[in-house]
Amino acid sequence: MYRTIIVLTAGLLTALGLAACVTRPSNLDLSMTHPSQDKKFVVALQAPSTPAPINQIHSWQIKLTTPAGVPISHAHIAVDGGMPEHGHGLPTQPQVTQKIGGGVYLLEGMKFSMSGWWEIKLAIDTADASDKVTFNTMVDAPRQTR
Repeated sequence: MYRTIIVLTAGLLTALGLAACVTRPSNLDLSMTHPSQDKKFVVALQAPSTPAPINQIHSWQIKLTTPAGVPISHAHIAVDGGMPEHGHGLPTQPQVTQKIGGGVYLLEGMKFSMSGWWEIKLAIDTADASDKVTFNTMVDAPRQTR
């Protein structure tokens, strides 16, 4: 009886864990420039390299403009993200640490702990508007050299 309960509980937990995961869309948009969700901003995200490094802390740049292309220099940008297929978030807490100028911001503390599909989510607040944008990126395992 005890063994049956354990097996059923393990099966239920596995099913719930799998249900939380999302399958990667076949048409995954990997572009690094997007209008925000409600079209209030245009956001460009620049990785330090392509593909982004795995298991290393790295910095990115964010360029923020109005839809007309005017740079936005006084925004607060919150960062979130994770792996939709695995159901977990980022292993670090990246933050925008500097306003470089011309609508460009420095995002520090990014890290990808494994290869696969990652989302980078930005919540943008200015004195005039708030909006969100999500970027998709694929992180590949480093190639082994012989």
